[in-house]
Amino acid sequence: MFLGYDLCPSKEHLQQARIPSGSQEKVSVPDSGPEMAESQVAVAPLVTSKLSVKAPEFYPSGYNQNFADSSFEDGYDGYLTLAEYVQDFLNHLAEQPGCFETEIEQFAETVNGWVTADETLQELVELVYQQATSVPNFSYMGARLCNYLSHHLTISPQSRSFRQLLLQRCQTEYENRDEAANGDETARKQFHAFVLFLAELYLNLEIKGTKGQVTRAEILQEGLRELLNVLFSNPVDNNLMCAVKLLKLTGSVLEDAWKEKGKNDMEEMIQRIENVVLDANCSRDVKHMLLKVVELRSSNWGRVHETSPHTKATPENDPNYFMNEPTFYTSDGVPFTAADPDYQEKYQELLEREDLFPDYEENGMALSGPGEQYFNDLDNKMDPEIEEAYEKFCLESEHKRKQ
Repeated sequence: MFLGYDLCPSKEHLQQARIPSGSQEKVSVPDSGPEMAESQVAVAPLVTSKLSVKAPEFYPSGYNQNFADSSFEDGYDGYLTLAEYVQDFLNHLAEQPGCFETEIEQFAETVNGWVTADETLQELVELVYQQATSVPNFSYMGARLCNYLSHHLTISPQSRSFRQLLLQRCQTEYENRDEAANGDETARKQFHAFVLFLAELYLNLEIKGTKGQVTRAEILQEGLRELLNVLFSNPVDNNLMCAVKLLKLTGSVLEDAWKEKGKNDMEEMIQRIENVVLDANCSRDVKHMLLKVVELRSSNWGRVHETSPHTKATPENDPNYFMNEPTFYTSDGVPFTAADPDYQEKYQELLEREDLFPDYEENGMALSGPGEQYFNDLDNKMDPEIEEAYEKFCLESEHKRKQ
C-alpha cells in the first residue's frame, strides 16, 4: 500500500475494467496466484480531445483586440473615427508608457493622414488634454506627447497649429483659476490636475527660437507664477499640497529663469509659504510639507555642484581633503593622520625609527624566533610589486611632509 492505493490490483478489480472496442493498447497483468492461470490484459481507455485547431482565438475578459501585439502597426484600420483611434492609443500609453518611444512615430504618421481640417485638429487637442488632466499620473506622458505632436504633425491648418490650439485650451482653463481654487472638492481636484499638467508642459514643451535655440514657453512660466499665487491665496489643504507638488517639480527651473531676468519671485514665494505656515489654519502635516519645500530650496533644490576639475583641492576648500589619508601610529600606539596639527612632528619621528616593532613579543614568545623561518625571511624578502608600492608611498609621504 502507498498513500492508500494498492499497487497490486486484485483479480476482481481487473475484471471490472471496461475494454472499449477499437483500442489496441494492452497492459499485461502478472499472475497473482493459481487463480490466474491464464494471463489477462487490461486496455487503457482512449481519451478523445474536444479541442480543434479551427476554434476561434481566445481572449481574456476585458481584453481589447485593438491592442493585439501591443502595437499600432496597422494604423487606423478597423477604426471608424479619429476619436476611437486616438483614445485607444492614449489608453495604451497609460497602461504601457514604455511603448512611447517605439510607437509614437507610427501614431504621428497615422494622425497626419487623418487630420486634414481645423475641426479634427481641435478634436485631437481636446482628446489629449482630457486624458492628461483626468487620468492619474498621465500628465508627464501627455506633455511628452504634446511636444512630439507639436513638432511632427505635418498638416497645415488655415488658422492655428497644434501647439497654439493646445495653449488656447489651457488658457480657457487658466481664466477660471480663481473660481476653481475656491470651488468644491471636485472643482479643486480638476484644477489641480490642470496645474500639474501645465507644469509638465513647461518642462517638456520645446519651442525653437529665431536662432534655432530650444527654449521653454515664456507664457507658461508666467502662468505658473500666477497659479502659485492663487493656490497660496486660498490656503486649504489640497490647494497647498498642489502648490508643494508644483514647486518640487518646477522650483529649480523657475528660479533659474527668474534669476536670469533679475527677478526675486522665488523669494516672494518662500515668504508666502512662511506666512501660510504661521497664519493659515491648515493641517500639521501640510505645514510640515511646506517647511520641507523651504528646506529643499535652501539646499539649491537638491542640486549638487561638484568642484571644478581645474581647482586643486586643499584643506581650506575641500572638507573631505583628509578623508582618504592613511592612519599612522606613534611608538605609544596613539593614532594620528595628516589632519592632526602635530602631524609633521609625529611623522618625522616615525621615519627615524629603523624598526617599527623592536623586541616585540606576544604571550612571552618572540614572533621571529629561531624556529619561525617565515618571520626570519619577512624582512629579507618582499614581493617586487609590494616593494614598489611601498617606495612610492614613502616618496609621497615625504613630499607631503615637506609641503
